[in-house]
Amino acid sequence: MQKILDPQFIEIQLLVLKNWLFNEVFVLSSLGQILFIMLAFMVAYSARRQSKGLINKLTHWRGADDWIARAGDTLSILTLPLVWVFIQYISSLVASFAGWRHHILTVTVSLLTAWIIIRLTTVLIRDKTWSKIITLGAWIVAALNILNLLDPTVAFLDSMEIGLGDLSISALMIIKSMISLAILLWLASFSSRLLEQRIKAMPSVTPTMQVLLTKILKIALVIIAIVAAVSIVGIDLTAFAVFSGAVGVGVGLGLQKSISNLFTGILILMDKSVKPGDVIEVGETYGTINSLGGRYVSVITRDGIEHLIPNEEMVTQRVANWTRTNSNIRVRLPIGVDYSTDLPKALDLCASAATRVERVLPNPVPICLTKNFGDSSIDLELRIWINDPQNGIANISSDIYLEIWNSFKENGIQLPFPQRDIHLKTIPQDSIQNLLRNAAPGID
Repeated sequence: MQKILDPQFIEIQLLVLKNWLFNEVFVLSSLGQILFIMLAFMVAYSARRQSKGLINKLTHWRGADDWIARAGDTLSILTLPLVWVFIQYISSLVASFAGWRHHILTVTVSLLTAWIIIRLTTVLIRDKTWSKIITLGAWIVAALNILNLLDPTVAFLDSMEIGLGDLSISALMIIKSMISLAILLWLASFSSRLLEQRIKAMPSVTPTMQVLLTKILKIALVIIAIVAAVSIVGIDLTAFAVFSGAVGVGVGLGLQKSISNLFTGILILMDKSVKPGDVIEVGETYGTINSLGGRYVSVITRDGIEHLIPNEEMVTQRVANWTRTNSNIRVRLPIGVDYSTDLPKALDLCASAATRVERVLPNPVPICLTKNFGDSSIDLELRIWINDPQNGIANISSDIYLEIWNSFKENGIQLPFPQRDIHLKTIPQDSIQNLLRNAAPGID
């Protein structure tokens, strides 16, 4: 503490600081770099309007997702630093090639790049954990670059390696592969969403083919991203030939059902047996197809419950598709009337009641038939046609039954109820006495 407060020590430190400022800061090259940074800022400030217009045009096209529009709004805000860092980066490359001093330019590029990455990360990545990891990584790289420690750190990570036969894996390779894979997978996901929007906007492509093309493109883009990430880090793909074969066999055995559902899903899309919007019935599940996935078919029932039916069941089980080729379906409604009913009049009333319900088609006309003479009623059957089964069957049945009830009530036609005839026979006195003697011997 006494050494720090020593006037001679303080004088020496001030002299060192003075020499560093005049040798490193207050020199013509540093002044030139500062002036160029200010000039680049003015150029970027002047070009921000044109850059904003271009970004808005690319991200606010018709049918674009909300997150694309949000990313466009963020990039519009970052037009000034984006143009600024681009000019600074080009200038630092030129200075490095010419052998000029450019440390201040490098510091500016590092800080601007880190700030832009952090700003984009907070918008595009909603997972807070990944956002914090990327933010921390950006600041670490920027700090190492400013302190001229980035190259030694890269060399140190590259020296930490282990050998697996002819393949050597280093810490730097692992970091590069993780970063490359994350970026390429994000680009694949982004590209697949854009292509999906474009495919859905094609009126000449059927919904089934739209789903099929979307799934194939997603799988292809993910495979390309993985292969490209492996190639970028310099790993020879032939080194994984035997290993990938063994892993493939293990995955095939362990994920047999998942792979079966995947291929049956592709088969369903290719044969066009079902498509989004169809009304189907699988077992006890009746509803509308919401989407076709790689593993399951999403069916929403009238109760609002979404059933995820595996694709394999859609192929192996009997599926009733109510709207595959024609949405017109016939609904059968059982009706019973009393035996004392004027039967022709009841048939006409039932058919007439059906015509008063809005959803019933006028052609083919509703018809009521006599089906059977039951134990307690004459069994009738009303047959109607509708063209909107996705709107439900129970509700239209309820409306028709209500109309029939009102018509029967106005015309005095009774509905049946179970009837039984009981015949009582007289039992002889001798038989009663014999029964009592058998039940209680000794009693006369």
